[in-house]
Amino acid sequence: MAKKLKKKINSMWGGRFSIQTSTIMEQINSSIAIDHRLAEQDIKGSIAHVKMLAHQKIISDKISEKILRGLVTVRDEIRNDELEFEVRLEDIHMNIESRLHDLIGPDAGFIHTARSRNDQVATDFRMWVRDSIDSIIPKISSNMDNFLELAEKNRETIMPGFTHLQSAQPITFGHHMLAYVEMLSRDKERFFEARRRLNECPLGSAALAGTSFPIDRVMTAKDLGFEKPMANSIDAVSDRDFALDFVSAASICATHLSRFAEELVIWSSEQFGFVQISDSFSTGSSIMPQKRNPDAAELIRAKVAIISGALISLLTVLKGLPLAYSKDLQEDKEIVFRVNDNLCLVLDAMAEMLTEITVNKKVLRKSAEAKFITATDLADYLVSNYNYNFRQSHQIVGKLVRKAEDLDCDLNELNINIFKQIEPDIDESVFDVLNVDNSVKSRGSYGGTSPTEVAARIIEWRKRIK
Repeated sequence: MAKKLKKKINSMWGGRFSIQTSTIMEQINSSIAIDHRLAEQDIKGSIAHVKMLAHQKIISDKISEKILRGLVTVRDEIRNDELEFEVRLEDIHMNIESRLHDLIGPDAGFIHTARSRNDQVATDFRMWVRDSIDSIIPKISSNMDNFLELAEKNRETIMPGFTHLQSAQPITFGHHMLAYVEMLSRDKERFFEARRRLNECPLGSAALAGTSFPIDRVMTAKDLGFEKPMANSIDAVSDRDFALDFVSAASICATHLSRFAEELVIWSSEQFGFVQISDSFSTGSSIMPQKRNPDAAELIRAKVAIISGALISLLTVLKGLPLAYSKDLQEDKEIVFRVNDNLCLVLDAMAEMLTEITVNKKVLRKSAEAKFITATDLADYLVSNYNYNFRQSHQIVGKLVRKAEDLDCDLNELNINIFKQIEPDIDESVFDVLNVDNSVKSRGSYGGTSPTEVAARIIEWRKRIK
């Protein structure tokens, strides 16, 4: 009976235990269903570690070569979906080592010399996040390209600019699209910065105190593409700032995508009609035959709840942990993987949806001619031409707006004599100022909405992205 129980105890760490692990303990303790995604990084880290051990004469070249051949075999089995992972073995690290033991025998045990699962998983996880960032950045660039394409096609398309979701001033659609290029550019910078900060190697820190073996941490760090080894072994195994950086950058990026998704939902409605989302990114109703629902945009909008919620989840996992390692950190990977999957999905969906959006230029133009949308232009005109300060001018235009409301007309429909009551020298040129085309063209300050300025920013962005 004792022999049978011993077989059920995890052979990787079960030496001091006398009875088997509870079934429910196996379930809560096992992470293989999640962290199997670290397989490539785990094997890559093990290969670098074993090469270093041999180089430092900590293990023999013969054993090193034997382990390395075995690791390549395990890697191939995983890539070919031939290796069945065991919950009993808890995680990807011990599943790989156990399979290595099956292949090469007891010499597999040398792989864990001068290493702990603590520094092993920290290294694997950093490499995984680094690889993820390297795949996310091109997706952000793709979205930037598509926003730029929309901006270029619509640099002279006039639309209402909004504050408080009310018509504020006329702008160009191209200018509006460039706002998202700027946002996504900052998202790229955040991911680049997150990558830069994470690119230090924990491997060799062992459980928390370092190791007495004469290892070469610079060698393994360089081999794995890290800038340098982490300088404190306690910090190396307990730090998850890199995961927070990643999830934070993802949350902000997803929020930007959600803001545009919200605008698409509003703009594609019958009440606005500014744009039309293609059939490929719309759905119908099970009961109302006429419906055309912007479900893709709505789902992008909703995904932010998952991504931003994950940031709070990870912060909550970390907030009360004493140094160095606690098992709580096992939960970090599920959070980060979920964020990665959802962000990649919304980036891909938005990038493709952008290429199929139809801009209704006539509707935008008509909406841009809403009452009083050039009131600010009139205030600026009075300041520029008639010795009023802006506060005086603001008051005057406000009174003119109230007068136009009483007459149920727009500012450009007021009689010239009404303007002359305010400023006798005003002439017919005031009506040019109230024209939406002239309003947009006049906004030529750097970063402004004029077609000329929009064109200049597009050229600038094309160069920067290249």
